[in-house]
Amino acid sequence: MRSTLPRNPCGKGSCRFTYWQIISFYWRRFAAILSSMGQRREARERAVQFLFQHDLNPPENLEEALGHFWSSQRAPAIADEKASASWGQTVELPPPSTQELATRLFADKLIRGVIEHRPGLDKQIQDHAQNWDLNRMAVVDRNILRLAVYEMLYRDDIPPIVSINEAVDVAKRYSTEDSGKFVNGILDKIKGELSRPARGAK
Repeated sequence: MRSTLPRNPCGKGSCRFTYWQIISFYWRRFAAILSSMGQRREARERAVQFLFQHDLNPPENLEEALGHFWSSQRAPAIADEKASASWGQTVELPPPSTQELATRLFADKLIRGVIEHRPGLDKQIQDHAQNWDLNRMAVVDRNILRLAVYEMLYRDDIPPIVSINEAVDVAKRYSTEDSGKFVNGILDKIKGELSRPARGAK
């Protein structure tokens, strides 16, 4: 979002923008950023859920598995909205909203990337997890780590510090408080070996 106010909004003797117009402008930008952050958090949570399932029961057809997964994510929410429908009635899914499509697009890229690079991601995690065997980690923690390490190594558009913070928050929500510390410790070690700034993105 590159839209900005003119560098010199006030001319000689008059000002083109009032104080409240300027406040409103920046508030809209801030709200848009928060909305985008919320969508990406949701996308990461969905990606971890799929990777969790994939880890325990790898599907033969990834495309079919993804299609079924996203349908299953939408159906309960839509059914709640149509609670007045008679019991047992089939709920037809409407076309996904723009926000749903954006969430799925971001999550799908993460899911495919983790699956494609999983052997290398697992090696990175194992190399930095002292006294922990990868297969003995909690399944949720293991897949949160895979997702974050994938972002840190292969997604230059995402600052590593963002990937770490998101992973820690997701671990606290879906696993335990100790999991957040565990995930943070491993990711912090990997961050120290990266060749790009922790807070920078391309």
